Amino acid sequence: MVEAEKGKVVAFLDVGTNSIRLLVVRINPNRSYTVISEQKEMVRLGEQEFTDGLLLESAMDRAVRVTKNFCDLSRTYGATEFVAMATSATREAANRSELVDRVKEATGLELQIISGMEEARLIYLGVSSGHHIGRKNALFLDIGGGSTELALGDQNEYSYLESLKVGAIRLTTMFVKKPEAPIPDDALVKMRKYVKSSMVRAKKEILQSKVPLAFGSSGTIVNLGEILLRQDSSSRPGVIRYSQLRKLIPQLAGLDLTARRKVPGMNPERADIIVAGAMVLETVMEELKLSEIAVSQRSMRDGMLQDYLGGLEEFPGFRELSVRERSVIQLGRACSIDEEHARRVTSIALELFDSAAKKGLHTMGKKERELLHHAAFLHDVGDFISFNDHHLHSHYIICHAELLGFSNREVLLIANVAKYHRKRTPKMRAADLRELDEKDQQTLIRLSTLLRMAESLDRSHSNLVQNVRFSKVTKRSVKLIVTASGDPQLEMWRMEEDRKAFLKAYGKELTVVLNNIEG
Repeated sequence: MVEAEKGKVVAFLDVGTNSIRLLVVRINPNRSYTVISEQKEMVRLGEQEFTDGLLLESAMDRAVRVTKNFCDLSRTYGATEFVAMATSATREAANRSELVDRVKEATGLELQIISGMEEARLIYLGVSSGHHIGRKNALFLDIGGGSTELALGDQNEYSYLESLKVGAIRLTTMFVKKPEAPIPDDALVKMRKYVKSSMVRAKKEILQSKVPLAFGSSGTIVNLGEILLRQDSSSRPGVIRYSQLRKLIPQLAGLDLTARRKVPGMNPERADIIVAGAMVLETVMEELKLSEIAVSQRSMRDGMLQDYLGGLEEFPGFRELSVRERSVIQLGRACSIDEEHARRVTSIALELFDSAAKKGLHTMGKKERELLHHAAFLHDVGDFISFNDHHLHSHYIICHAELLGFSNREVLLIANVAKYHRKRTPKMRAADLRELDEKDQQTLIRLSTLLRMAESLDRSHSNLVQNVRFSKVTKRSVKLIVTASGDPQLEMWRMEEDRKAFLKAYGKELTVVLNNIEG
């Protein structure tokens, strides 16, 4: 297949207690990866397993069928390598080897049964790779069908992992005697007591750490967030508040299964286990004193991918970068940019930014510098579509690439700084620029001017310019000293064209002085 020739295609399967999830990615020769497909199918592998310790034949039939379908689908995309892992229901079942054998016979896959701690580690990797956390300590919480995983860590390293034997299917099996009927209060009391007793050690460990951020993942948490968003006008998208959850649980429990399935935002397939899942979340939030959690769409399969990438020789130290840096680099490489030129332009742009700050030409800080950094690296991604008007294509790609870890405002600034690295200067009547306040508009004008100059100073893509610095600033003028090797004739010619943009952005006439180190 043509797609397979562009890079190795790898499929990741997460065989969970409730659902099987698939992630298919192409790992490109330039070290980027592209998501080809994401699939999810509810199989209820853990049906009745937590009562008698055995996987039902019918449940294994469903799991094997879906796994085979996912493998067949992955192969149509050119997948040549598979990573398949099974979690709580399988690891606790006495007949787990039967499932492993049946999966291998049907698909050829080696299904790895992982521990609860390994599951927690992979969930941490998956969720942390999709959010900008930095050095802050964060809690990661994932409620599955059979277990709940907890992790503490910052952007790049976890400090604590735990797996609790409490999950939506497990608690439903244990405490809900009549699945079709409303769930009585005494069942809720028993669930809460069970969860509390299961997390005594975790509570002690986690409360010793200051946790300013908390992320919740899994189908249960995502669905609860959707229900609250539909029911509570004060809800914020992607956030679940403890106070909201306390009110929601008795409402859901008081409905029979038929009525519960019709609740706005409810996933009907999850209606029979949603109350138990909500009880796990509410109790954990209460015990850990969490007033709210951020809902993450990331999951263990994303962690499987990150773990796989971390084990490749061509990806050394990749996770040491921030989620924002990784996301930007991924986009640039996926668009096959001239990375040497991109890094050179970035370096020059940052030199200009720092030198201008030292000379009092602007008062922008670290945040603006970072935005310039990312815009400079991505300024030519539009070449992927066409060189003609590539600055416009760059703007479109950056706006629609779903860069991780950035706010919409930051993406808008990055995209427009990249857009205005050539030809016209920013016109604030443009539709998307009207969304920026006056300060951001000024930031855009100044950053895009520096990027325009940096691009000009490597116009030949020959790496001739060695150093740049501003000098002799007066009320009306400023000099820019350009140290270069060889003959940067094209670069100097383009800089003359940038003098008008500089005057508009910084209010000073620019004189460019060449210092040729080869005499």
